[in-house]
Amino acid sequence: MAVRGGSTAVVAIVLMLFLVLPCDMVDGESYFVGDRIYGWDFNISNWPKAKAFTFKPGDELVFTYEPGKYDVVPVNGIEYDNCGHALDSKVYRSGNDKIKLVNGSNYFISDFPNQCDSGVKLRVFAK
Repeated sequence: MAVRGGSTAVVAIVLMLFLVLPCDMVDGESYFVGDRIYGWDFNISNWPKAKAFTFKPGDELVFTYEPGKYDVVPVNGIEYDNCGHALDSKVYRSGNDKIKLVNGSNYFISDFPNQCDSGVKLRVFAK
């Protein structure tokens, strides 16, 4: 009987945790960066244009582009302003990159020469 009562208590505790802990494990929405024709390229500067996107932590940005012509690097605010990044930064190169947003400002640049300075960079806010 002691084992049965112990397992009931464990089940009760697990159920209580599901009710008490925030449910951040739910997948967010996916948003294609740019548009379906151009995607992540020199036309990105006004995205999301007049669309009333409200980004949330856990939402996913989908960067589509021609591999070998662009890439995507998540950066911090200073790196974004200076169009540079740390040597150990993650660089996405697949042409179909999916990156989850974190709470607050999220910054992305292209690392190809002169692209970031020419506007291939993006800042979105998630809350």
